[in-house]
Amino acid sequence: MKQLIVDCGATKTDWCVVEGNQTRNVRTPGFNVLQTPEDHLKTILDHAAGEIGSGVEDIHFYAAGLVGKCPVDLGRWFPGARIEYASDMLGAARAVCGHNKGIAAILGTGANTCEFDGIGIVWKVNCGGFILGDEGSGAVLGKLFITDYLKDYMPEELRNEFTTKFQLDYVTIVKNVYGGQAPARFLGGFAPYILSHYEDSEYVRRLVDGNFRGLFERTLRQYDKSLPVGVVGGFGFACKEILIRLGKAYNVEFSRFLCTPTEGLVEYHAL
Repeated sequence: MKQLIVDCGATKTDWCVVEGNQTRNVRTPGFNVLQTPEDHLKTILDHAAGEIGSGVEDIHFYAAGLVGKCPVDLGRWFPGARIEYASDMLGAARAVCGHNKGIAAILGTGANTCEFDGIGIVWKVNCGGFILGDEGSGAVLGKLFITDYLKDYMPEELRNEFTTKFQLDYVTIVKNVYGGQAPARFLGGFAPYILSHYEDSEYVRRLVDGNFRGLFERTLRQYDKSLPVGVVGGFGFACKEILIRLGKAYNVEFSRFLCTPTEGLVEYHAL
């Protein structure tokens, strides 16, 4: 059987073709099933279908923010396939929990969490986005750092290095955050730079640790503490040692860290 597992995000979409024990990955630009213009969407899907080829029998399509009926009919590109449409949160839960109970956390540019009973999402703490929540995300870390940068509230050496590296002025930053098309992505884009100074800057360690403590205290502590937490997302994966260390103070046990959900979803749908 030729199976297709799709992880659709705003930046990129990963299409994993599964045939027996063999997998093949195709990557295309990301898209939003509710907002991407039809002509651009058609271009992406035409390319994906051409790379994947015919004969797909099963499709599991996971997309950010997808609730209810999906406005995109993949059957136009993969006729005859059985298609399941689901949210990226359900995909993350299946990837890190499998068929077991657990807590799933998406930690990337944004943050999202849920409690999973082995079949579906039982309940979730609202994430709120990077303005109202998203503690533990790359965008919130970037927001904290940029706020301090604008207020000159960080070590002078670090501030000078950041200024030289990124060449950003006050107006450019404000325009990107308040008027840009992807403010969370803009702020989250500074996370790799910030993390590069985790070992040599006490200021950065406090900032990073504080961001994750917000995740533990305002979100994860509301879930059943007997359940393990699985993490999906590049930012969380990069910070797994920090999360494991900080989690001990909150009695949080981590079960799995995945950079992307694809590996776990291949395992899930093989059972």
